[in-house]
Amino acid sequence: MIQSKADYERYLEQDRIALYKTRKKPRIAGDEIWQYERLLRKTEYYMNCKKGPVGKAMALYLHYRLRKKGRKLCGFHIPPNAFEEGLSIAHWGPIVVHPSAKIGKNCRIHQSVTIGATNGEAQAAHIGDNVFIGPCASIIGDITIGSDIAIGAGSVVTKSFTDDGITIAGVPAKKISDNNSHSNLAKALNLD
Repeated sequence: MIQSKADYERYLEQDRIALYKTRKKPRIAGDEIWQYERLLRKTEYYMNCKKGPVGKAMALYLHYRLRKKGRKLCGFHIPPNAFEEGLSIAHWGPIVVHPSAKIGKNCRIHQSVTIGATNGEAQAAHIGDNVFIGPCASIIGDITIGSDIAIGAGSVVTKSFTDDGITIAGVPAKKISDNNSHSNLAKALNLD
């Protein structure tokens, strides 16, 4: 979670690397996902670090802009403080993340992914570092996903997988191999 200006700058840099971007800032057109991620981080910075009345007002304004931009990108619903540094959203398309979900560093997430609670529960998944989430995956319930895990496209994950460095897939999801997620993540990230 962003707790200082230094954290904010580190998150921006790690997100840039995770998105395979070589420029320092996004272009006006063509980098909409990167713009969204930068706005998400700015919102988190103001929510977490600027506690005065002006900071709170700015945080509300930024949160409004974030929701509006998320709708433009075909339905990104990502709450602030859900993802640690190194977030990489691969494509436009609906992504829904429950406010209680916690996702570690270096997560690559694809379109049509849901990370949610179930049956009126208040808690969603806790996901480790260096996780790849394939298109159309659903991660449902108060479960734990370990680090270095690849989640296959179309998977429905409703139970915990605490073994690190595996691939899970299927409906319901099960372990399908001992391959980790690293081949699906930016090589320039520190995956240790």
